[in-house]
Amino acid sequence: MSSRCWNAWFAGTASLGTDKVNVTASPPGQGASDPKWKWIVCGLLLLASAINYMDRQTLANASVRISREFSLTQAQYGNVEAVFGYAFAAGSLVFGWLADRLALRWLYAAVLGLWSLAGLVTGFVKTYDELLLCRMLLGFFEAGHWPCAIRTTQMLLNPSERSMGNGLLQSGASLGAVITPVIMQLLMTSDLGSWRLPFIVVGGVGLLWILPWVLLLKGNDLHPVASASSARIPGAGFASVIFSRRMLVVFVVIACINTTWQILRAWMPKFLQEGRGYSEAQALNFNSVWFIATDLGCLAAGALAVWLARRHLSVHASRVLVFAGCALLCAACVLVPWLGRGWLLLMVLSFAGAGALGVFPLYHAFTQDISPDHQGKITGVAGVAAWLVPAQIQKLFGLLADRTGSFDLGLVLAGFLPLLAVIPLWFFWEKPKSPLP
Repeated sequence: MSSRCWNAWFAGTASLGTDKVNVTASPPGQGASDPKWKWIVCGLLLLASAINYMDRQTLANASVRISREFSLTQAQYGNVEAVFGYAFAAGSLVFGWLADRLALRWLYAAVLGLWSLAGLVTGFVKTYDELLLCRMLLGFFEAGHWPCAIRTTQMLLNPSERSMGNGLLQSGASLGAVITPVIMQLLMTSDLGSWRLPFIVVGGVGLLWILPWVLLLKGNDLHPVASASSARIPGAGFASVIFSRRMLVVFVVIACINTTWQILRAWMPKFLQEGRGYSEAQALNFNSVWFIATDLGCLAAGALAVWLARRHLSVHASRVLVFAGCALLCAACVLVPWLGRGWLLLMVLSFAGAGALGVFPLYHAFTQDISPDHQGKITGVAGVAAWLVPAQIQKLFGLLADRTGSFDLGLVLAGFLPLLAVIPLWFFWEKPKSPLP
């Protein structure tokens, strides 16, 4: 392709970052008129993501103990993760639709309170079936987090700011996952059943988030007004949006990147303990370090995309290039079968984790370019692909581990999926038909 063609392509994709979503007038010191306020709200979204992952990661961090107590095979543990994923997919549809219709101030508070209760009740389960039920409820209500959060950042931030805002939002996942192993080690004892108390404590903590959220936002703070450029977005109707080329790309991308992330997130403690012989304490300590690495990768990816866009590279091109770099880091998993215990293995896993989470703020920014009127539904429908595929892969990952006696091959295969997602983003993401002002 000639340099003239490349310059035209970059110029066309640059227009993706110029559309703005406005917010209705808010009281002084709040809303879009106060830059500090919108970033405080983003900070609260970060905390919501942290709580989301604290409730989720309690299972992964206690997976060996729970497997022993309920005599679970790897396939059965994979089924526990799969049930969570299937429920998450269903919840994504429900809450994606509701996020576009109900006040986020109250909807967000409700879903966070309900998933916190589901996590808390998990500490009282007595059978494998009860564990499955609690994970199903947790997955269903946790699904409400992302449609609510992504719609919030869409309405708060301009397109050029969204990669950074989404990075803050997504980095909360790592923050929660860093804190969780510390809580687990403080609360668990040598008693096999002591894994239950952390579930109760973490679930209770989530309920505390509701108060500052309700107090910080007023009724009209998150009420979008259509911008002058919204009429130029292809397919104003929801059906046209869902069947658009961009949504097809979104389905492929999220299925790939979320499968990689969920495999690494859910199986890391088991891999370290049962696959490489680390103690529970060593695995939990590294789990915190690993999530710090993923957090740094997430924040760095968002910031780097913004920096490149400000250096005369188009917004779209900057996002794709950073996405591709993160995908290459994920592919470091190919080295895992040749690495035993030691710092080199842990370093490779850390790089892969940084890349695995780093792609998410970029992915969310892509979805926010599709339609300002249907963001909740877009996030929800995409959530189906995001969770149905990983849920099935979780089961297959467990079966593969049972049959081969190793987690290595599954980790290698998962590590290559983000690279596949680069292809549709670069070649098939539909450019706008006319430049935006």
